[in-house]
Amino acid sequence: MARQAPVSYTHFDGYAMGPSTDSPFKAGEHIPGLDRGGWYDAGDFDLRTQTQASTITALVLTREFFGADWDETTVDEKARYVQIRKPDGIPDIVQQVEHGVLALLAQYKVIGHAIPGIIEPTLEEYTHLGDAASQTDNRIYVPRLGRLETEGAYSGMPDDHWAFTNRSTPLDYLAISSLAAARRVLRGFNNSLATECLQTAERVWAAEHNRPPGLSQSFNTTGGNLSDEETKAAVELLVATRGGDIYRKRLKELLPVVQSRFGNLGWTAARAIPFMDPEYKDSLASTLRSYKTRLDQDLSKNPYGVPISTGTWGGAGAASGLAIQMYFLHKAFPEIVGSEYAFRGFDYVLGVHPVSNVSYVSSVGTKSMLVAYGSNRADYAFIPGGMVPGIVIVQPDFPELKDSWPFLWFENEYVVSAVASFILAANAADALTR
Repeated sequence: MARQAPVSYTHFDGYAMGPSTDSPFKAGEHIPGLDRGGWYDAGDFDLRTQTQASTITALVLTREFFGADWDETTVDEKARYVQIRKPDGIPDIVQQVEHGVLALLAQYKVIGHAIPGIIEPTLEEYTHLGDAASQTDNRIYVPRLGRLETEGAYSGMPDDHWAFTNRSTPLDYLAISSLAAARRVLRGFNNSLATECLQTAERVWAAEHNRPPGLSQSFNTTGGNLSDEETKAAVELLVATRGGDIYRKRLKELLPVVQSRFGNLGWTAARAIPFMDPEYKDSLASTLRSYKTRLDQDLSKNPYGVPISTGTWGGAGAASGLAIQMYFLHKAFPEIVGSEYAFRGFDYVLGVHPVSNVSYVSSVGTKSMLVAYGSNRADYAFIPGGMVPGIVIVQPDFPELKDSWPFLWFENEYVVSAVASFILAANAADALTR
Protein backbone atom coordinates (compact mmCIF):
# COMPACT_ATOMS: atom_id res chain seq x y z
CA MET A 1 0.00 0.00 0.00
CA ALA A 2 1.33 3.45 -0.85
CA ARG A 3 0.34 6.98 0.09
CA GLN A 4 1.65 10.22 -1.34
CA ALA A 5 4.46 11.55 0.86
CA PRO A 6 4.04 15.07 2.28
CA VAL A 7 5.60 18.03 0.47
CA SER A 8 8.49 20.16 1.79
CA TYR A 9 9.54 17.29 3.99
CA THR A 10 12.80 15.47 4.78
CA HIS A 11 12.38 11.87 5.83
CA PHE A 12 14.93 9.49 7.30
CA ASP A 13 17.19 7.24 5.22
CA GLY A 14 17.79 9.77 2.46
CA TYR A 15 14.28 10.47 1.22
CA ALA A 16 12.85 13.98 0.83
CA MET A 17 10.05 15.86 -0.94
CA GLY A 18 10.17 19.30 -2.50
CA PRO A 19 7.40 21.92 -2.46
CA SER A 20 5.22 19.95 -4.92
CA THR A 21 4.44 16.26 -5.38
CA ASP A 22 5.18 16.13 -9.14
CA SER A 23 2.37 13.58 -9.23
CA PRO A 24 -1.42 13.49 -9.72
CA PHE A 25 -1.90 12.84 -5.99
CA LYS A 26 -2.25 15.06 -2.95
CA ALA A 27 -0.17 14.59 0.19
CA GLY A 28 -1.54 11.70 2.21
CA GLU A 29 -3.68 10.35 -0.63
CA HIS A 30 -3.73 6.63 -1.40
CA ILE A 31 -1.90 5.79 -4.65
CA PRO A 32 -3.29 2.68 -6.35
CA GLY A 33 -1.25 0.49 -8.63
CA LEU A 34 2.24 0.79 -7.18
CA ASP A 35 2.09 -2.57 -5.40
CA ARG A 36 3.69 -4.47 -8.27
CA GLY A 37 7.04 -6.24 -8.42
CA GLY A 38 10.30 -4.92 -7.07
CA TRP A 39 12.72 -5.92 -4.34
CA TYR A 40 13.32 -4.39 -0.96
CA ASP A 41 16.59 -2.48 -1.14
CA ALA A 42 17.86 -4.06 2.06
CA GLY A 43 16.76 -5.19 5.51
CA ASP A 44 14.87 -1.94 6.09
CA PHE A 45 12.07 -2.66 3.58
CA ASP A 46 12.25 0.34 1.27
CA LEU A 47 11.65 0.06 -2.49
CA ARG A 48 14.43 2.26 -3.84
CA THR A 49 14.16 2.86 -7.59
CA GLN A 50 17.91 3.21 -8.13
CA THR A 51 18.32 -0.25 -6.65
CA GLN A 52 15.59 -1.74 -8.84
CA ALA A 53 17.20 -0.36 -12.01
CA SER A 54 20.78 -1.43 -11.26
CA THR A 55 19.61 -4.90 -10.19
CA ILE A 56 17.64 -5.38 -13.41
CA THR A 57 20.61 -4.36 -15.57
CA ALA A 58 23.04 -6.68 -13.76
CA LEU A 59 20.64 -9.61 -14.11
CA VAL A 60 20.07 -8.81 -17.79
CA LEU A 61 23.81 -8.82 -18.51
CA THR A 62 24.21 -12.10 -16.64
CA ARG A 63 21.51 -13.71 -18.75
CA GLU A 64 22.67 -12.08 -21.98
CA PHE A 65 26.35 -12.98 -21.76
CA PHE A 66 26.37 -16.15 -19.65
CA GLY A 67 23.02 -17.87 -20.13
CA ALA A 68 22.11 -18.48 -16.47
CA ASP A 69 19.42 -21.04 -17.37
CA TRP A 70 18.82 -22.25 -13.82
CA ASP A 71 15.13 -23.00 -13.20
CA GLU A 72 14.00 -24.08 -9.76
CA THR A 73 11.14 -21.69 -8.99
CA THR A 74 7.56 -21.31 -10.14
CA VAL A 75 6.47 -17.68 -10.49
CA ASP A 76 3.02 -16.43 -11.51
CA GLU A 77 2.99 -12.62 -11.37
CA LYS A 78 -0.72 -12.31 -12.17
CA ALA A 79 -1.69 -14.64 -9.34
CA ARG A 80 1.12 -13.27 -7.14
CA TYR A 81 2.16 -16.82 -6.50
CA VAL A 82 5.66 -18.19 -5.96
CA GLN A 83 6.75 -21.73 -5.15
CA ILE A 84 10.41 -22.53 -4.68
CA ARG A 85 11.93 -25.90 -5.58
CA LYS A 86 9.37 -26.32 -8.39
CA PRO A 87 10.62 -25.60 -11.94
CA ASP A 88 8.15 -24.02 -14.35
CA GLY A 89 10.11 -24.06 -17.59
CA ILE A 90 11.26 -20.41 -17.44
CA PRO A 91 14.76 -19.46 -16.24
CA ASP A 92 14.55 -17.94 -12.77
CA ILE A 93 16.73 -15.00 -13.77
CA VAL A 94 14.26 -14.01 -16.50
CA GLN A 95 11.45 -14.06 -13.96
CA GLN A 96 13.49 -11.89 -11.61
CA VAL A 97 14.02 -9.36 -14.40
CA GLU A 98 10.28 -9.41 -15.03
CA HIS A 99 9.65 -8.79 -11.33
CA GLY A 100 11.85 -5.71 -11.27
CA VAL A 101 10.42 -4.39 -14.52
CA LEU A 102 6.87 -4.51 -13.19
CA ALA A 103 7.80 -2.13 -10.37
CA LEU A 104 9.34 0.43 -12.73
CA LEU A 105 6.53 0.26 -15.29
CA ALA A 106 3.98 0.76 -12.51
CA GLN A 107 5.63 4.09 -11.66
CA TYR A 108 5.30 5.31 -15.25
CA LYS A 109 1.69 4.16 -15.49
CA VAL A 110 0.59 5.68 -12.19
CA ILE A 111 2.87 8.70 -11.67
CA GLY A 112 4.17 9.40 -15.17
CA HIS A 113 7.88 9.18 -14.30
CA ALA A 114 10.32 7.23 -12.18
CA ILE A 115 10.11 8.08 -8.49
CA PRO A 116 12.84 7.97 -5.81
CA GLY A 117 11.11 5.21 -3.90
CA ILE A 118 8.62 3.96 -1.35
CA ILE A 119 9.42 3.65 2.35
CA GLU A 120 7.85 3.27 5.78
CA PRO A 121 6.37 6.44 7.32
CA THR A 122 7.63 5.84 10.88
CA LEU A 123 10.84 4.78 12.56
CA GLU A 124 8.88 2.10 14.41
CA GLU A 125 8.10 0.40 11.10
CA TYR A 126 11.55 1.14 9.71
CA THR A 127 13.19 -0.84 12.51
CA HIS A 128 10.71 -3.71 12.13
CA LEU A 129 12.36 -7.11 12.51
CA GLY A 130 11.08 -10.18 10.74
CA ASP A 131 8.76 -10.93 7.84
CA ALA A 132 7.82 -7.86 5.79
CA ALA A 133 4.25 -9.19 5.48
CA SER A 134 3.70 -8.40 9.16
CA GLN A 135 5.04 -4.87 8.97
CA THR A 136 1.60 -3.36 8.23
CA ASP A 137 -2.00 -4.54 8.52
CA ASN A 138 -2.13 -4.87 4.70
CA ARG A 139 -5.20 -2.67 4.47
CA ILE A 140 -5.65 0.71 2.79
CA TYR A 141 -5.62 3.58 5.27
CA VAL A 142 -8.64 5.88 5.42
CA PRO A 143 -8.70 8.68 8.00
CA ARG A 144 -12.46 8.42 8.74
CA LEU A 145 -11.93 5.12 10.58
CA GLY A 146 -10.55 4.86 14.09
CA ARG A 147 -7.00 3.66 14.48
CA LEU A 148 -8.07 0.11 15.32
CA GLU A 149 -11.16 -0.01 13.12
CA THR A 150 -11.34 -2.04 9.92
CA GLU A 151 -13.84 -2.09 7.09
CA GLY A 152 -13.12 -4.75 4.49
CA ALA A 153 -9.90 -3.79 2.71
CA TYR A 154 -9.66 -0.51 4.67
CA SER A 155 -8.49 0.46 8.15
CA GLY A 156 -7.73 3.49 10.28
CA MET A 157 -4.13 2.44 10.88
CA PRO A 158 -1.82 4.98 9.15
CA ASP A 159 0.90 2.42 8.44
CA ASP A 160 0.83 2.52 4.62
CA HIS A 161 4.22 3.28 3.09
CA TRP A 162 4.94 6.72 1.66
CA ALA A 163 5.79 7.21 -1.99
CA PHE A 164 8.39 9.94 -2.65
CA THR A 165 7.53 11.19 -6.11
CA ASN A 166 9.61 14.20 -7.19
CA ARG A 167 10.81 13.99 -10.81
CA SER A 168 14.52 13.49 -11.46
CA THR A 169 15.83 13.24 -15.02
CA PRO A 170 18.94 11.25 -14.02
CA LEU A 171 16.66 8.76 -12.30
CA ASP A 172 14.45 8.52 -15.39
CA TYR A 173 17.48 7.84 -17.57
CA LEU A 174 18.65 5.17 -15.14
CA ALA A 175 15.20 3.55 -15.09
CA ILE A 176 14.77 3.49 -18.86
CA SER A 177 18.27 2.13 -19.39
CA SER A 178 17.26 -0.91 -17.34
CA LEU A 179 13.91 -1.18 -19.16
CA ALA A 180 15.64 -1.10 -22.55
CA ALA A 181 18.07 -3.76 -21.35
CA ALA A 182 15.25 -5.90 -19.97
CA ARG A 183 13.53 -5.98 -23.32
CA ARG A 184 16.38 -8.05 -24.71
CA VAL A 185 15.94 -10.97 -22.29
CA LEU A 186 12.15 -10.82 -21.94
CA ARG A 187 11.62 -11.40 -25.67
CA GLY A 188 10.49 -14.95 -26.23
CA PHE A 189 9.21 -15.28 -22.66
CA ASN A 190 6.86 -12.32 -22.25
CA ASN A 191 6.74 -10.51 -25.59
CA SER A 192 4.06 -8.00 -24.60
CA LEU A 193 6.04 -6.93 -21.54
CA ALA A 194 9.24 -6.77 -23.61
CA THR A 195 7.51 -4.46 -26.08
CA GLU A 196 6.14 -2.29 -23.28
CA CYS A 197 9.65 -1.95 -21.81
CA LEU A 198 11.14 -0.65 -25.06
CA GLN A 199 8.17 1.58 -25.89
CA THR A 200 8.28 3.14 -22.43
CA ALA A 201 12.05 3.67 -22.63
CA GLU A 202 11.83 5.31 -26.06
CA ARG A 203 8.90 7.50 -25.05
CA VAL A 204 10.64 8.73 -21.89
CA TRP A 205 13.90 9.33 -23.79
CA ALA A 206 12.03 11.52 -26.29
CA ALA A 207 10.19 13.37 -23.53
CA GLU A 208 13.36 14.12 -21.58
CA HIS A 209 14.99 15.55 -24.70
CA ASN A 210 12.09 17.93 -25.21
CA ARG A 211 11.88 19.52 -21.75
CA PRO A 212 14.23 20.98 -19.14
CA PRO A 213 15.74 18.33 -16.89
CA GLY A 214 14.27 17.69 -13.47
CA LEU A 215 17.08 17.80 -10.94
CA SER A 216 15.48 17.16 -7.56
CA GLN A 217 18.04 15.82 -5.12
CA SER A 218 17.52 13.65 -2.09
CA PHE A 219 20.69 12.11 -0.73
CA ASN A 220 21.25 8.95 -2.83
CA THR A 221 17.73 8.23 -4.07
CA THR A 222 17.26 10.44 -7.13
CA GLY A 223 19.77 9.09 -9.62
CA GLY A 224 23.39 9.86 -10.33
CA ASN A 225 25.18 12.27 -12.60
CA LEU A 226 22.88 13.54 -15.39
CA SER A 227 25.36 12.96 -18.24
CA ASP A 228 26.38 9.56 -16.86
CA GLU A 229 22.82 8.31 -16.74
CA GLU A 230 21.98 9.70 -20.19
CA THR A 231 25.01 7.89 -21.58
CA LYS A 232 23.94 4.59 -20.02
CA ALA A 233 20.43 5.03 -21.42
CA ALA A 234 21.82 5.80 -24.89
CA VAL A 235 23.91 2.61 -24.83
CA GLU A 236 21.09 0.34 -23.68
CA LEU A 237 18.64 1.82 -26.19
CA LEU A 238 21.23 1.55 -28.95
CA VAL A 239 21.76 -2.14 -28.20
CA ALA A 240 18.04 -2.83 -27.72
CA THR A 241 17.18 -1.24 -31.08
CA ARG A 242 20.14 -2.90 -32.82
CA GLY A 243 21.72 0.41 -33.77
CA GLY A 244 18.95 3.02 -33.65
CA ASP A 245 20.16 6.21 -35.37
CA ILE A 246 18.88 8.52 -32.61
CA TYR A 247 20.89 6.75 -29.95
CA ARG A 248 23.99 6.27 -32.10
CA LYS A 249 24.10 9.98 -32.86
CA ARG A 250 23.60 10.98 -29.25
CA LEU A 251 26.20 8.51 -27.99
CA LYS A 252 28.70 9.98 -30.43
CA GLU A 253 27.94 13.42 -28.98
CA LEU A 254 28.41 12.04 -25.46
CA LEU A 255 31.83 10.53 -26.23
CA PRO A 256 33.66 13.38 -24.41
CA VAL A 257 31.61 12.51 -21.31
CA VAL A 258 32.65 8.88 -21.62
CA GLN A 259 36.30 9.90 -21.98
CA SER A 260 36.21 12.18 -18.94
CA ARG A 261 34.22 9.70 -16.82
CA PHE A 262 35.79 6.51 -18.11
CA GLY A 263 35.94 4.78 -14.75
CA ASN A 264 32.14 4.95 -14.51
CA LEU A 265 31.19 4.69 -18.17
CA GLY A 266 33.96 2.99 -20.14
CA TRP A 267 32.76 -0.59 -19.71
CA THR A 268 29.18 0.36 -20.59
CA ALA A 269 30.27 2.37 -23.61
CA ALA A 270 32.37 -0.58 -24.80
CA ARG A 271 29.24 -2.70 -25.22
CA ALA A 272 28.07 -0.25 -27.91
CA ILE A 273 31.12 -0.85 -30.14
CA PRO A 274 29.34 -3.25 -32.56
CA PHE A 275 26.86 -0.49 -33.43
CA MET A 276 29.30 2.42 -33.75
CA ASP A 277 31.91 3.49 -36.30
CA PRO A 278 35.63 2.52 -36.08
CA GLU A 279 36.57 5.97 -34.79
CA TYR A 280 34.40 5.37 -31.72
CA LYS A 281 36.28 2.18 -30.85
CA ASP A 282 39.65 3.86 -31.47
CA SER A 283 38.68 6.70 -29.11
CA LEU A 284 37.72 4.25 -26.38
CA ALA A 285 40.95 2.32 -26.83
CA SER A 286 43.06 5.46 -26.52
CA THR A 287 41.18 6.57 -23.41
CA LEU A 288 41.43 3.10 -21.90
CA ARG A 289 45.21 3.10 -22.15
CA SER A 290 45.44 6.35 -20.20
CA TYR A 291 42.80 5.22 -17.71
CA LYS A 292 44.56 1.91 -17.09
CA THR A 293 47.78 3.71 -16.14
CA ARG A 294 45.94 5.81 -13.56
CA LEU A 295 43.95 2.82 -12.31
CA ASP A 296 47.07 0.72 -11.77
CA GLN A 297 48.60 3.54 -9.74
CA ASP A 298 45.51 3.73 -7.53
CA LEU A 299 45.22 -0.03 -7.09
CA SER A 300 48.88 -0.35 -6.12
CA LYS A 301 48.13 1.47 -2.87
CA ASN A 302 46.99 -1.78 -1.25
CA PRO A 303 48.23 -5.39 -1.62
CA TYR A 304 44.88 -6.65 -2.94
CA GLY A 305 44.79 -4.65 -6.17
CA VAL A 306 41.18 -3.56 -5.75
CA PRO A 307 39.53 -0.26 -4.77
CA ILE A 308 39.14 -0.58 -0.99
CA SER A 309 36.58 1.88 0.32
CA THR A 310 37.80 4.38 2.91
CA GLY A 311 34.36 5.83 3.61
CA THR A 312 31.55 4.68 5.88
CA TRP A 313 30.47 1.72 3.73
CA GLY A 314 32.48 -1.44 3.12
CA GLY A 315 34.03 -2.06 -0.28
CA ALA A 316 32.67 -5.44 -1.45
CA GLY A 317 30.45 -3.74 -3.99
CA ALA A 318 33.36 -1.71 -5.36
CA ALA A 319 35.42 -4.89 -5.71
CA SER A 320 32.71 -6.80 -7.55
CA GLY A 321 32.15 -3.67 -9.63
CA LEU A 322 35.82 -3.69 -10.63
CA ALA A 323 35.50 -7.32 -11.68
CA ILE A 324 32.49 -6.52 -13.86
CA GLN A 325 33.92 -3.38 -15.45
CA MET A 326 37.27 -4.91 -16.27
CA TYR A 327 35.70 -8.10 -17.62
CA PHE A 328 33.79 -6.13 -20.25
CA LEU A 329 36.81 -3.96 -21.05
CA HIS A 330 38.91 -7.11 -21.36
CA LYS A 331 36.28 -8.58 -23.67
CA ALA A 332 36.37 -5.47 -25.89
CA PHE A 333 40.12 -4.78 -25.67
CA PRO A 334 41.99 -7.96 -24.67
CA GLU A 335 45.24 -6.50 -25.98
CA ILE A 336 45.01 -3.68 -23.41
CA VAL A 337 43.28 -5.21 -20.37
CA GLY A 338 44.09 -8.65 -18.98
CA SER A 339 41.82 -10.94 -17.01
CA GLU A 340 43.60 -10.45 -13.68
CA TYR A 341 41.47 -7.45 -12.65
CA ALA A 342 38.27 -9.46 -12.78
CA PHE A 343 39.80 -12.25 -10.71
CA ARG A 344 41.13 -9.78 -8.13
CA GLY A 345 37.71 -8.22 -7.59
CA PHE A 346 36.03 -11.61 -7.36
CA ASP A 347 38.66 -13.07 -5.03
CA TYR A 348 38.45 -10.04 -2.73
CA VAL A 349 34.75 -10.69 -2.14
CA LEU A 350 35.37 -14.37 -1.45
CA GLY A 351 38.08 -13.85 1.15
CA VAL A 352 41.27 -12.21 -0.14
CA HIS A 353 40.91 -9.07 1.96
CA PRO A 354 42.05 -7.50 5.25
CA VAL A 355 40.95 -8.61 8.75
CA SER A 356 39.97 -12.20 7.85
CA ASN A 357 39.53 -14.63 4.99
CA VAL A 358 35.77 -14.91 5.43
CA SER A 359 33.63 -14.80 2.29
CA TYR A 360 31.36 -11.77 2.17
CA VAL A 361 28.68 -13.87 0.43
CA SER A 362 26.68 -15.87 2.94
CA SER A 363 26.89 -19.65 2.40
CA VAL A 364 29.39 -19.25 -0.49
CA GLY A 365 32.87 -20.44 0.46
CA THR A 366 34.17 -22.71 3.21
CA LYS A 367 33.86 -19.86 5.70
CA SER A 368 31.33 -17.09 5.07
CA MET A 369 29.30 -14.38 6.79
CA LEU A 370 26.61 -16.24 8.73
CA VAL A 371 25.53 -13.33 10.94
CA ALA A 372 24.36 -10.40 8.84
CA TYR A 373 22.01 -7.42 8.58
CA GLY A 374 19.03 -8.85 6.73
CA SER A 375 15.33 -9.01 7.56
CA ASN A 376 16.16 -11.81 10.04
CA ARG A 377 19.03 -9.93 11.71
CA ALA A 378 17.46 -10.11 15.18
CA ASP A 379 17.87 -13.88 15.00
CA TYR A 380 21.60 -13.50 14.39
CA ALA A 381 20.98 -15.38 11.17
CA PHE A 382 21.73 -15.00 7.46
CA ILE A 383 20.15 -15.19 4.03
CA PRO A 384 21.98 -17.57 1.65
CA GLY A 385 23.55 -15.67 -1.24
CA GLY A 386 23.37 -12.27 0.41
CA MET A 387 26.54 -10.15 0.10
CA VAL A 388 27.66 -7.79 2.87
CA PRO A 389 29.77 -4.61 2.40
CA GLY A 390 32.65 -6.06 4.42
CA ILE A 391 35.51 -4.24 6.11
CA VAL A 392 35.50 -0.50 6.64
CA ILE A 393 38.61 1.56 7.26
CA VAL A 394 38.31 3.32 10.61
CA GLN A 395 40.37 6.43 9.96
CA PRO A 396 43.20 6.77 9.64
CA ASP A 397 44.17 3.16 8.96
CA PHE A 398 42.32 0.53 11.04
CA PRO A 399 40.38 -2.10 9.04
CA GLU A 400 37.35 -3.38 10.95
CA LEU A 401 34.81 -6.15 10.33
CA LYS A 402 32.48 -7.28 13.10
CA ASP A 403 31.49 -10.69 11.75
CA SER A 404 29.31 -11.76 14.68
CA TRP A 405 27.27 -8.59 15.22
CA PRO A 406 24.51 -8.09 12.62
CA PHE A 407 23.46 -4.51 13.37
CA LEU A 408 26.43 -2.65 11.86
CA TRP A 409 24.74 -1.96 8.53
CA PHE A 410 27.84 -0.37 6.97
CA GLU A 411 29.74 -3.65 7.39
CA ASN A 412 27.04 -6.32 7.42
CA GLU A 413 23.93 -5.18 5.51
CA TYR A 414 22.60 -7.10 2.53
CA VAL A 415 21.61 -4.95 -0.46
CA VAL A 416 19.86 -6.59 -3.40
CA SER A 417 21.82 -4.75 -6.10
CA ALA A 418 25.08 -5.93 -4.50
CA VAL A 419 23.84 -9.51 -4.78
CA ALA A 420 23.08 -8.97 -8.47
CA SER A 421 26.57 -7.53 -9.02
CA PHE A 422 28.11 -10.58 -7.37
CA ILE A 423 26.08 -12.91 -9.60
CA LEU A 424 27.37 -11.05 -12.66
CA ALA A 425 30.96 -10.95 -11.37
CA ALA A 426 30.87 -14.66 -10.50
CA ASN A 427 29.66 -15.60 -13.97
CA ALA A 428 32.33 -13.38 -15.53
CA ALA A 429 35.07 -15.03 -13.45
CA ASP A 430 33.72 -18.47 -14.34
CA ALA A 431 33.70 -17.58 -18.04
CA LEU A 432 37.32 -16.42 -17.86
CA THR A 433 38.45 -19.69 -16.23
CA ARG A 434 36.84 -21.60 -19.09
